[in-house]
Amino acid sequence: MKKPLLTTLALLLGSSAFAADYNFTFAHVLIDNTPNGQAALAFEKEVEEKSAGRININVLPAAQLGGDVEIIEQLQMNIVQIAIPPTATLGNFEPRVQILDLPFLLPSQELMMKVLDGPAGRKILDTLEGHEMHAVNFWGAGFRHMTNNVRPIEKPEDLKGIKMRTMQSPILLSTYRNFDANPTAMAYTEVYNGLQQSVIEGQENPIANITSKKFYEVQKYMTLTSNAYHGYAAIVNKQAWDSLPEDLQAVMTTAFNNARDLSRKLTNELEASALENIKKHTKVTELTDEQMAAFVKASQPVHEEFRETITSDLLDVVYAEIESN
Repeated sequence: MKKPLLTTLALLLGSSAFAADYNFTFAHVLIDNTPNGQAALAFEKEVEEKSAGRININVLPAAQLGGDVEIIEQLQMNIVQIAIPPTATLGNFEPRVQILDLPFLLPSQELMMKVLDGPAGRKILDTLEGHEMHAVNFWGAGFRHMTNNVRPIEKPEDLKGIKMRTMQSPILLSTYRNFDANPTAMAYTEVYNGLQQSVIEGQENPIANITSKKFYEVQKYMTLTSNAYHGYAAIVNKQAWDSLPEDLQAVMTTAFNNARDLSRKLTNELEASALENIKKHTKVTELTDEQMAAFVKASQPVHEEFRETITSDLLDVVYAEIESN
């Protein structure tokens, strides 16, 4: 945690907060000018307006209260009430949520929305209920792509021996071991320096994150793998959620859904222009259908390795949703 608890609480309880019936802190690690940072601010504005000031939201971005793990822990203790951590990090608290980090699970933007916004997504979110969290919906920063300084990645074998940074996720670590890479978990805020100093040679992130952190400055190659959707679960401390009357829960739910849609819209707009900028610094490879199929096939051992952890019930529901398209 970056501030002593008493200092943090003093920061959280601004003078305007006392006029509201409910005072909620919304903490996340992103900066305000990212799509999800903008969506968080839009959520704050909508909730305060639509609740007629009965709910006060205090958004604290840019890891002011620590990394995603620290924020989740604070949310469980009701120090923080709202967060949007990555599903990969939430997997350390509820293993079944890791399903979204299975490599090459969601083949397109359309199917991602069908799965995450439908019954299958609700089933995934409901796994968090036993961890002092009420999960509302899925936000996200787009599909993750691979970058590195060793060679262009065109097939799974090209990853052999590359020191790849991942989030602290068993599935992500296993994925790169499966590709014979050398994965290491590292905090998001340390990745740029790690690449610059050759502690790591590659990483995976969506275009929005690669752009905001300027990873393209310290990477020679990028492959548009779309190997996993970088999903965020919008979560609320369960006690805080249950304290709200139904009309205010409805206000919050609508605002969460509008913020989710805004984050996706802004992400799509950003990716088109940001990719052109990345191409000025980094050699970008687009996979053919045949090359993508090779990655999908090579990823199946990871799916089977984590079937018991995720549960066949949940995995088969998602598979069925995808295959019904």
